[in-house]
Amino acid sequence: MLSLFQRKRTPPPAGPAPTPATEPPKGLTRPASAASLLATPRRQRLLEHIWQRTSLSRRQFASLYLAPLERYADLVQQFPASESHHHAYPGGMLDHGLEIVAYALKLRQSHLLPAGAPPEVQAAQAEAWTAGAAYAALLHDIGKVAVDLHVEHADGMAWHPWHGPIKRPYRFRYRKEREYRLHSAATGLLYTQVLDAEILDWLSAYPDLWAALLYVLAGQYEHAGMLGELVRQADQASVAQELGGDPSKALAAPRHALQRKLLDGLRYLLKEEFKINQPQASDGWLTQEALWLVSKTVSDKLRAHLLSQGVEGIPSNNTAVFNVLQDHGIALPTPDGKAIWKATITSNAGWSHSFTLLKLSPALIWEANERPAPFAGTVLVDQDATPETDAAEPTSPVAAVPGRPTASQPAPHAEASPAAMHALEAAAVDGVDALLELLSTPGRSDDPAPPAAASHVESSGEPPTPSGEHFMAWLKAGIASRRLIINDAKALVHTVSDTAYLVSPGVFQRYAQEHPLIGPLAKQEQQQPWQWVQKRFERLQLHRKQPSGLNIWTCDVVGPRKSRRLHGYLLEDPTQLFQDVPPNNPYLSVLR
Repeated sequence: MLSLFQRKRTPPPAGPAPTPATEPPKGLTRPASAASLLATPRRQRLLEHIWQRTSLSRRQFASLYLAPLERYADLVQQFPASESHHHAYPGGMLDHGLEIVAYALKLRQSHLLPAGAPPEVQAAQAEAWTAGAAYAALLHDIGKVAVDLHVEHADGMAWHPWHGPIKRPYRFRYRKEREYRLHSAATGLLYTQVLDAEILDWLSAYPDLWAALLYVLAGQYEHAGMLGELVRQADQASVAQELGGDPSKALAAPRHALQRKLLDGLRYLLKEEFKINQPQASDGWLTQEALWLVSKTVSDKLRAHLLSQGVEGIPSNNTAVFNVLQDHGIALPTPDGKAIWKATITSNAGWSHSFTLLKLSPALIWEANERPAPFAGTVLVDQDATPETDAAEPTSPVAAVPGRPTASQPAPHAEASPAAMHALEAAAVDGVDALLELLSTPGRSDDPAPPAAASHVESSGEPPTPSGEHFMAWLKAGIASRRLIINDAKALVHTVSDTAYLVSPGVFQRYAQEHPLIGPLAKQEQQQPWQWVQKRFERLQLHRKQPSGLNIWTCDVVGPRKSRRLHGYLLEDPTQLFQDVPPNNPYLSVLR
């Protein structure tokens, strides 16, 4: 596999000299470079977490992941991912693409692929399946650019994605006559614009992976095995995150568990029993942003329906039912994390009343082409239900998020003001913390360097020979360059008892991930790669042993919210890593 990265890549032909930047005509958007599109803080952090899910060096990551992501960004530009559902704002398709790749790679780590193959086959194909999961996730919606959108230049000439990346200012609109599922069939028109011939050659050498990837790209998830399931779950998680649900619960829910039965029950009730958008009292109201259902009506009728279907485990208490709906990511939480919203419904006829409501994503209930018309009146969230400190929540008929449409705020398309884009980016940066917390990897620390940057220990050219000595040199160089963060919540190195504390096995896993040559060496000794590194480190005799002779020391970690324990090595001499030894981490203490 690594031979893929040793080939000289032919640089793309030089394009015409850039013209001086000027404001495009009103209503048009100027195409941006992939570098500028991916340069926002939020997208850089997502790229960093995607790299952390691979076992590649920075140089390898740039060829195998960053280059396709840049080509994807070139193609999707500022297009939203949908007209009025998830990621329905300028740049939403690029955000959704990065998120779903990150989620898919997180999920992939829990599976040995191809399923049922001998361990040596799974080990040999591991990186190919990881990359395949990323590509399948990234490309699953790209056909929308071809069939859902009408894109044209100032002179009215249409642009199609098979023309290549947009070169001139453009505007776009959604096609009213579009077919909801056609974009899956259109993916085949475009994936070769994102995946180059070398990558496709590499993937096609693995028949099981190649077949699964082609099935996903054709929208035939039922034939794609685990690869299709990874993409489906990752897509669900990204949508839940953007719509305000809890993606970790969406990821954890089995396909045929209570979550599915709750959703099926709600869909049945909305089709057969509930009355919505009535000029006076209703069971619920559908706006552009959300479906609002009267909480007691939902609980009573949903419980009765599920019991009539023989479904057990439904709580008899309404509050417990609300919590179950929220726990499964179906009921969207209020700003303070509660399931119940308070809002005043006002119809155009002048009728008005306050209710306690559940807020759901319409995308969970209806397909895009089946969604009813929105309520003609307003749904005004009560002010006392919104924290006073949350300045991002405007007082609109439905509490809005910048860049997300409401009944009084249609989805932006081809044009967005600089101020609106700034507000959108600020909201995205604030919201990405929860997403990245879900995606956090214990084996690799947050690295502020850009994903395309080569690691310090590889800057000399040939990959180094792994050893205990090289591990220490790598560790010291990483700390000096701040590639490895110390004394952070997820750091792999801390200062405790006036010396350095190396978290095990995380620090050894990180080194092994960055140095794939360890894999064959460890296999010869029937060890995991990180265990091979750990043994080489112990042979250096640089660590402090317990009186009992044990190598590993346990540390208590006590923070403002929770406590836990770490296991690792204490160095005899902290200057092996630090030129100036930092103060001890106040949250850690060694158990004697």
